[in-house]
Amino acid sequence: MNRSFTNVLFGAFGQVQTSSTPVGEKKLAKPTTPEEAAGILSVANSVIIIPGYGMAVAQAQHKLRELADALNKRGIEVRFAIHPVAGRMPGHMNVLLAEADVPYDKLLEMEEINPDFPITDVALVIGANDVVNPAAQTDSSSPIAGMPILHAYKARTVMVIKRSMNPGFAGIDNDLYYMENADVVRRREGVCGGDRQGTDCGCSGCVIWPRLTSQVTGVSSSGEEAMTIDTYRVR
Repeated sequence: MNRSFTNVLFGAFGQVQTSSTPVGEKKLAKPTTPEEAAGILSVANSVIIIPGYGMAVAQAQHKLRELADALNKRGIEVRFAIHPVAGRMPGHMNVLLAEADVPYDKLLEMEEINPDFPITDVALVIGANDVVNPAAQTDSSSPIAGMPILHAYKARTVMVIKRSMNPGFAGIDNDLYYMENADVVRRREGVCGGDRQGTDCGCSGCVIWPRLTSQVTGVSSSGEEAMTIDTYRVR
């Protein structure tokens, strides 16, 4: 039986958590650049964007809307997956995205959107952590075991934009970042143009956003029929 959000999150808060990774084994996330991420997004047919508390802190909702608009212009279906406890309070993500004029019918609740992840080309995670951690379903010893999550890990490709690899509210590592189908978007050089100098924060002034949006807009359509997401995933 699923545990309640309050039971899971506040039950784990403040406790010292242990990792399920065997001693001596170091988990490595696969980095990718904004340009590579744009290449993957530009040939997708469907994208689900998952905003989290990190997006709220970064005030990146307007940049996210610009990216969604650029994808829409390429004929790519873009929807937003809303977890009920993402952010500081229920409905936090809805309010922020409405502020950025994201159409309400593009905001889908967890129960409605979860069945679509397995048939989605790209799940784009923006500042979300515990609410997309597959350990809730795959690790019975995890402090968040049984917590309802968004099934981002089931998408064909997962891309994560996050300021750091630090744990979320529950204080545990996120298994999603280390999965075979997941990439963590990092800037290639320079520093953030926003208020967190020297970090890969993804905030509203960060170089990640203009690169993603401009690359998606500027990718040539010539020969695109022969390109696939897998073409871009070859390193």
